[in-house]
Amino acid sequence: MEKAILVGCQLPNTDDSRFSYSMEELRSLADTAQFRTAAVLSQKREKIDGNAYLGKGKLEELKALIGELGADLVIFNDELSPVQVRNLSELLDAEILDRTQLILQIFAKRARSREGKLQVELARLEYMLPRLTGRGNELSRLGGGIGTRGPGETKLEADRRHIQKRIYETKRQLDAVIKHRERYRERRKKNGMFRVALVGYTNAGKSTIFNRLTDADALAEDRLFATLDPLTRKMALPSGYRVLLSDTVGFIEKLPTALIAAFRSTLEEALEADLLLHVVDGSNPDHEQQEKTVQKILAELGAGHIPQLTVYNKADRIDGPFFPSVSGDYLLISAFEPEDIRRLRKKMEEMAVREMERYQILLPFPEGKLYSRLKEETVLEHFSVMKDGECYQASGYILPGHPLKKEIERFSKIRA
Repeated sequence: MEKAILVGCQLPNTDDSRFSYSMEELRSLADTAQFRTAAVLSQKREKIDGNAYLGKGKLEELKALIGELGADLVIFNDELSPVQVRNLSELLDAEILDRTQLILQIFAKRARSREGKLQVELARLEYMLPRLTGRGNELSRLGGGIGTRGPGETKLEADRRHIQKRIYETKRQLDAVIKHRERYRERRKKNGMFRVALVGYTNAGKSTIFNRLTDADALAEDRLFATLDPLTRKMALPSGYRVLLSDTVGFIEKLPTALIAAFRSTLEEALEADLLLHVVDGSNPDHEQQEKTVQKILAELGAGHIPQLTVYNKADRIDGPFFPSVSGDYLLISAFEPEDIRRLRKKMEEMAVREMERYQILLPFPEGKLYSRLKEETVLEHFSVMKDGECYQASGYILPGHPLKKEIERFSKIRA
């Protein structure tokens, strides 16, 4: 494993505990990317140095530390500007990575689907383009003659054109994949299924909950960004009502803008949902800040208005009393407790019913086949044979725009 030195800059608006947690998260990211943290270096400053991130004295300390430890790379806890990257590369005898590049590397390693790989590639290329470096001005003098250009300038421009061409091609391929996903999403809308999306901070336990609810085998690891590719499965609620559940990529503080943009189509699973299950690692001492980060990104995506159920996970790891940060609907669970998963299913059904209309019908015997559809496509509250033995009586809840609603209205005793 390559040796890495982690570097952070603490600004006045960040207290010691928040900064400490941010650096610990950077260590986790480095570990996920399979780098070994050899040392951590930090500096308190009024503002980040625009030229080299750190002050001169701290840079000298960092330079000495690289030589002493034989470090292969230096990872900075913020996104570096093109100027900072260029200057640091010249000053330090090690590879330079910032937080954004580190996250991009993790995403590149973990993306499995074609869409995921294309989205990561697009984000990587758009990050690289303004950061291309070269000694173009110096080398251009070697060109000399009229109408000629120096080899340095030519190389840099060629690299730019190459990346721009790849960005165009990647976007073209991604558009085709996105259109296919949109067609699939439209078909699901026409089917009138209630859609639930799991959202939350990375490593909160979304994939584990997804597996418990759907009996799927989605990758679930105690690592950051275990899930990158969206996964959707059908699941049954206690009444038998079937809904669609989607697992989405985890959020993180300082999530690169390029990644939010690149993964917008994936995160649209959350935008199209009728209910969001906001999974929070209740055992994390910084869970309140993580919740705020998720809410901020959801608001940026335009999903802030969607009903939410906050699921505080990892109750088995919580010592002492737990105080939720939200005033709305929430549950405290352990994804490994079957009873907790049953409670979650029940609460999901309660919240689904809030978005529905009530129906009550008398169903003639010849229409008995409708029963199985009522059980799967509505929340069937009651079903019985009438005393006269000539028809069924059924009541329950249905989504306002569901295709089955017209069938129900044919037999309505009391309309919703």
